[in-house]
Amino acid sequence: MKKNCIIFLLSFIIMLVACSGVGSMQNGYETKGNVEYLRIHIRANSNDEFDQSVKYLVRDKIVDYLTPVVATCETKTKAKTEISYRIDELSEIATDVLRKNGYNYSGKAYLRKENFPTRVYENLTLQAGVYDAIVVELGSGKGDNWWCVVYPPLCFSGGKVTAGNIRYKSKIAEIIERFWAK
Repeated sequence: MKKNCIIFLLSFIIMLVACSGVGSMQNGYETKGNVEYLRIHIRANSNDEFDQSVKYLVRDKIVDYLTPVVATCETKTKAKTEISYRIDELSEIATDVLRKNGYNYSGKAYLRKENFPTRVYENLTLQAGVYDAIVVELGSGKGDNWWCVVYPPLCFSGGKVTAGNIRYKSKIAEIIERFWAK
């Protein structure tokens, strides 16, 4: 009987925590606390194997370039400002990678609003919607794409879901861990 009560109470707490996360979308942007997201979208020229593989080479160079830039930003607004100063350089980086790998088309970077599907990063879920984004189109940009988050730097922190002093955690996992630790 005691075990059933504990399971019922735990289930109730889990449902309460899950329901408290509903409604975290504001104007198409999902926020965790006061954090807004700046995303990145790199579109390959086509779905050809070679166009897809060079997309990842471009991604690696852009991530290497942007990592120190976003590491110093404390807000999404600051990250957007710093990146807007460098948008032409992002186009040049993409084009340089393409040229060095024998491609005759170029890359073009933009900072604009972009539609994204729901995406899960470890314990963080970003709902589908319109987000501010860096968009890098390689050639026609009609191939499959790669996307991630620039700010907070989820793609730029060695796979850890961190942003400055923020670490996203699962409240449900914490409750279960505390329950089993007793």
